[in-house]
Amino acid sequence: MIAAHKVSYSNKKNIILSGIDMTLAYGELLVIVGPNGAGKSTLLNILANELAKNQEAVFFKEKAYKDWNVNTLSQHKAKFSQHHSNDIPLPAHDVVLMGRYPYFNAIPEEKDLMAVAFCMKEMDVWHLKDRNYNTLSGGERQRVHLARVMAQLQNQNNHRLMFLDEPLNNLDVKHQHNVLETIKSFTKSGNAAIVVLHDLNLAAQFSDQVLLMKNGSVFAKGLPSEVFKREIISKAYNFPCFVCPNPLNNFPLIVFGKDNTTTPTKVFTTT
Repeated sequence: MIAAHKVSYSNKKNIILSGIDMTLAYGELLVIVGPNGAGKSTLLNILANELAKNQEAVFFKEKAYKDWNVNTLSQHKAKFSQHHSNDIPLPAHDVVLMGRYPYFNAIPEEKDLMAVAFCMKEMDVWHLKDRNYNTLSGGERQRVHLARVMAQLQNQNNHRLMFLDEPLNNLDVKHQHNVLETIKSFTKSGNAAIVVLHDLNLAAQFSDQVLLMKNGSVFAKGLPSEVFKREIISKAYNFPCFVCPNPLNNFPLIVFGKDNTTTPTKVFTTT
């Protein structure tokens, strides 16, 4: 579905990415993880064609981005960004409707309104449809934008691709799992998704493939069981961890921290 070859990126004298290769097949959920400054969001932006450089290094459905019609491309791929405007004086429904702009010129059709309603219900924001976006909480805004991105890909095209940069920010546990379950359902239908996450345990639970980055390069990649190993994670994050099977689902369970069970190093007191 998408392939990148020797992707590199520099900002002035700072090397952000260095020689990254990656591929993603239909039906797969790839999670990109790594410490702060590893280059995760930059790589996602390049893969999603949001940076001018590297256009020749990324192929989506075996075509370079420059060979795609812009409107057609927007019906095959969509991206959720981690930063959004804080001032959108529109009802939440109209914000989600923005995801349908590639499908109509002036007036949305019934299929557009149905797509908006379906995605807002999926993201548990249908009850907020008439609320002004600016009055919503951070988590509610997050879910509105997720619904917008999902509405953009509500069509009959085969093998659609979704990019999501830290989509779980500001979400409580229930909605974190709901978002990932929705994305997983999307990929099981023959589509694909690339998601940047910080929570390694959620990555272990939902991903088909993991790309672990450090200092702008690929530190490890493969199945969650191959990447989420104690020695690999500890080296990547420069912090000790312990990995064991999750007792509920047998996925890798990562616990960060030093073994201080015998001699506590700090004592917190209250006054």
